[in-house]
Amino acid sequence: MNYTFDFAPVFAAWPIFVDGVVGTLKMSSLSMIFGLSLGIVFMLMRMSQQPTLRAIAIGYIELIRNTPILVQVFFVFFGMPAIGIRLSGEQAAILAMTLNCAAYAAEIVRGGVQSIRAGQVEAGRALGLHTIDIYRFIVFRPAIRAVYPALCSQFILLMLNSSLMSSVSAEELTYFAQTLDSQTFRSFEIYLALGVIYLVLSQFFSVALGMIGRVYFSYPVK
Repeated sequence: MNYTFDFAPVFAAWPIFVDGVVGTLKMSSLSMIFGLSLGIVFMLMRMSQQPTLRAIAIGYIELIRNTPILVQVFFVFFGMPAIGIRLSGEQAAILAMTLNCAAYAAEIVRGGVQSIRAGQVEAGRALGLHTIDIYRFIVFRPAIRAVYPALCSQFILLMLNSSLMSSVSAEELTYFAQTLDSQTFRSFEIYLALGVIYLVLSQFFSVALGMIGRVYFSYPVK
């Protein structure tokens, strides 16, 4: 093997990797916030007594969960211009990741809501609590507590899937790594460093989210 390892270009380009990490965290965080909010809407539709709303929610969830996220972002970025909607790479990435996250979040939260006993809701009504307060304190908080580990895993998976957004030139970590590779041709060193960065980010958020779970929900989250 005549290949000579040289990590100097990688270390010299650390500002580029920092920019990539910032871009990845920005897209992932926004997508998770929007996706969770939209997911709760679809969860309510999924559990609605209205057949039309329920059918729309089920159709959306099944469509998103049974198609690759790469196809979804291609549809948003390359397909939607056909109907006059043109988005930048970053906007398309955030929209596609939000729609993807919403489908999974809807099912995760629905599982938590269904774990709440009907008697607890009835007790809240007997105490004269407003419907909003019943959902806020009796339904959603315990439900989120029950599925918090799954939501944490979904966020980490979403962050890792953001690497696919480089395919539409969204400026995240993998995009900057590919740009650096095209300039230096040090593929082994660059993608090894990229893998280490993703590993560090995953472990960091696993620990950080676990600490948040212990503080906010008062129980250990692994």
